[in-house]
Amino acid sequence: MSQIDQAAGLRRWAQAGLGSQAEPKDAAPTPTPESRAAASRVLMIVGLAGDENASLQPVHDALQRWCEQGQRWVGEPEQWRLVPIAVDSPHLATLLGQQGHWALWVGDDGDGFRRAYRTLKRLAQRGGPKRLLLVHPPFASRAGLLSNLQQAAAEFLGLELWIVPLPRRPRLPSEASR
Repeated sequence: MSQIDQAAGLRRWAQAGLGSQAEPKDAAPTPTPESRAAASRVLMIVGLAGDENASLQPVHDALQRWCEQGQRWVGEPEQWRLVPIAVDSPHLATLLGQQGHWALWVGDDGDGFRRAYRTLKRLAQRGGPKRLLLVHPPFASRAGLLSNLQQAAAEFLGLELWIVPLPRRPRLPSEASR
């Protein structure tokens, strides 16, 4: 998938479900798109060490980094309600029907990718979401491993992982002549 297609997909992913919330007939004034967007910014996260008791700071840091890199779909990172959930949680089935934004945390330790794949495999076995945002700390070199995880998830598990594209690096004058 090209970076342009991926970016457009991420914007659609961030906006998903904004118009699908049912409103009662006698409801208060119709919410504005801005208030509806703020209310729907819940990100369910699987794969964090400790799951429900995990620190959410690394995920917030990733959202902040992407926002600073110009990823408009993020909006304000503070508007996202981050909710860690274990793959074996008894609430998973209920949350799948209620929440539209799901993410997989990939750690930067030596076993991070293997653990992420195992998490995806268990998630697929439990009927988990078919689309997840891939959230990770900054990696010195990530393209190969993240792409491998993305391809394995698609081919073997039928899951779509969304990778936030790297910001474009400005070309140096010496590169312009190549």
